[in-house]
Amino acid sequence: MPSLSTSEGANTWGMDIMAAPLSSDIEISQACTPLDIAEVARKAGLLPEELKPYGKTKGKVALSVRERLAGRENGKYVVVTGITPTPLGEGKSTTTIGLSQSLGKSLPVFTCIRQPSQGPTFGIKGGAAGGGYSQVIPMEEFNLHLTGDIHAITAANNLVAAAIDTRIFHEKTQKDQALFDRLCPAESDGSRVFAPIMLRRLQKLGIPKTNPNDLTAEERSAFARLDIDPSTITWQRVVDTCDRFLRTITIGQGAAEHCERKTGFDIAVASEIMAVLALTTSLADMRERLGRMVVAHSTAGLPVTADDLGVGGAVTVLMKDAIEPTLMQTIEGTPVFVHAGPFANIAHGNSSIIADYLALKLVGPEGFVVTEAGFGADIGMEKFFDIKTRYSGLTPSCAVLVATARALKMHGGGPTVTAGTPLNAVYKHEALDLVAAGCSNMQHHIRNALKFGIPVVVCVNRFDSDTDAELAIVVDKAREAGAFDAVVSTHWRDGGNGGLLLAAAVQAACQQPSAFRFLYPQTISIKEKIELIAKSIYGADSVAYSEIADGKIARYTDLGYSALPICMAKTHLSLSSDPALKGVPTGFIITVRDIRASVGAGFLYPLLGDIMTIPGLPTRPGFYDVDIDVKTGRVIGLF
Repeated sequence: MPSLSTSEGANTWGMDIMAAPLSSDIEISQACTPLDIAEVARKAGLLPEELKPYGKTKGKVALSVRERLAGRENGKYVVVTGITPTPLGEGKSTTTIGLSQSLGKSLPVFTCIRQPSQGPTFGIKGGAAGGGYSQVIPMEEFNLHLTGDIHAITAANNLVAAAIDTRIFHEKTQKDQALFDRLCPAESDGSRVFAPIMLRRLQKLGIPKTNPNDLTAEERSAFARLDIDPSTITWQRVVDTCDRFLRTITIGQGAAEHCERKTGFDIAVASEIMAVLALTTSLADMRERLGRMVVAHSTAGLPVTADDLGVGGAVTVLMKDAIEPTLMQTIEGTPVFVHAGPFANIAHGNSSIIADYLALKLVGPEGFVVTEAGFGADIGMEKFFDIKTRYSGLTPSCAVLVATARALKMHGGGPTVTAGTPLNAVYKHEALDLVAAGCSNMQHHIRNALKFGIPVVVCVNRFDSDTDAELAIVVDKAREAGAFDAVVSTHWRDGGNGGLLLAAAVQAACQQPSAFRFLYPQTISIKEKIELIAKSIYGADSVAYSEIADGKIARYTDLGYSALPICMAKTHLSLSSDPALKGVPTGFIITVRDIRASVGAGFLYPLLGDIMTIPGLPTRPGFYDVDIDVKTGRVIGLF
C-alpha cells in the first residue's frame, strides 16, 4: 500500500508518494495520512484566525484573506478543460490535481475545483476527487457531505419554493386589504412598520414611502399582491439524489390547500442558488444576486423575484457559511479549495470566483492556481471565459486541454462507448488510424481555445493500454493545430512525478504575452450571441428557434436582459446538439427549443434539445458497492 513521507525536503508542501502498487482510488486515499488541515493552511499562507476547522482534514476559509492580501500581485491562472469526452470522462479532475502536485514540487500552488453532487456519486459516474495518485483526500469526505454547502443550497432553494406556493395560496384566499394587514400588522396604537426587505419592493414599484399607513389603497394592492401566474413558475424544488420519479410531481393535493399544480424536482447542484454561489464576488454581491433571482412572472408579465417574495434575506442567511471556500489537500499535501458545483449544462460548470480570488492572492506572483472547467471545451471552457472571467475580472494565463487515445478512437469512428458496459476491444489495443482520424476533434478544441487569445497546452492523459505510437500521433496533431506544446502525462499512476513535463510546458506557456479576449461583447443581441457560439465554437451552419424561444427572447429583451452572457445548455457528448454525432460534425443546425433566465446568477440559458436536470439511477447503481467497515468506521466502495 502507498505511504507518504512528511519530510519537507522533497517538495514545497512536504508530502511525497513512495513507490507502491496501484489499488482502488479509495484504498489509495485511505492509505495516506493527511496533514492536519491547520498545517496545510499554515503552509498555504493562511493565519490561524482565517481557518475554521471541520475536524482535522478540512475547514472553511474566511473571505477576509482577500482584504489582507489586497496589495499582493496575483499568481498565474490556469484552466483545465478537455476534448469532447466519452461518457466515462477523460480525466480532467485527475489532470487538474496531478498538474497542481507537479507544480507544487517547486512552486506555490493552489487547486480550485467544484464540490461534487452526491447524486452521481451513488449513481453511475462516481465521485470527482480525481483518481489514482492524483486525488483530493480524504476522498470519501470530499465526495459526501463535505462542509454542508450543498445541504445549505437545498434548504435555501426549497425555502424559496415554499414561499412561492404559500404566496399563491394566501393571495387566492384573501382580499387586498387583508393581505396588507397581515404583511404589515398594526400595533395597538395603529402604527405599522415595513420589514427592511419590503422597502426593496416599494422601490421597485416606484413608491417613495416608508410608512405603511401612508400608502393609498391602490399602492397597498400593488405592494401586497404579486399575482403570480402559476404557468410561468420556473423555480423547482431540489434534492441531492438521482431520483427520476421526482422529475414531474403534483403538489397542493391536501384538503386545506386548494392550489394543485404540476411541478418537479431538480438535483440540488442545478439550483440557481448554486450558480449564484459560484459567480458571486462578495457577501454583499451574493445578497443582491439572491434577491434578484426571478422565480416567476405575474399575470401582467412582470418578473417576480426572491425579494418580492420577501425571502432574499433569509436565503442569504442560510448561505452565509457556504460562501466560504472549503480547504482540503491533494494526496501530496498541496492545498485545494473545494467550492461550489454548478451543473455544466444549464449553468456554467465552474468552481467559485471567490475561491480563485483567495487562491491567486495566497500563491502570489510566483505561484499557480489551477482550476477546472466542466465537460468539454465547447461547454465548460467557453463558459469559463465568457461568463466566469467576465464577472471575476480575472485574466487566465493558459488553458490545458486534456485528451485521451480512448476518446480520440471514438471520434475517429470507433464503437459506441457506454457507461456501465465493457469497453470494445478496439479501445484496449493499438488503432493508429482511429486515433489519427479522431484528432480532428482535439484540433477543433485547440483552435477554439486560441480564439480567446491564450496559449494552449495539450495534456495527453496516458492509459495503461495506450501505445507510444498512438500517443506520438496525438502530440504531433496537437502541435500541428497550434498548441503551444503537447505532452504525455502519467499523473494518475505516478502522481506529481508523472506530470513534470506537463508542469514545465504550462510554466513556459504562462510566460507568453497575454492577449485574452471574450468571444462576444455584452452589447450585441441575444440571438447574435447564441449564433456566435453555435457557429464559431460548435461549427453549426445555422441556428433555428422554436416559437417559444422566439417569444421569450423578445420578452427578455424588453425586460432588459439582453446584456446578460449566454450559457448554452446542450449535450457534452458532441460538438453538435446530437450526442450521436462524433468527431467534428458539419452541416448541422442548432435548434433553440427554449430559453430561460437565471437573472440572479447573471446569464440566459438556451436549451438545445432535451436537458435533464435530475438524473435517474441505472439498474446497478454505485451505491451497491458502498458500505462501512463497522470495526474501523471506514467507508468502503466509493469510486
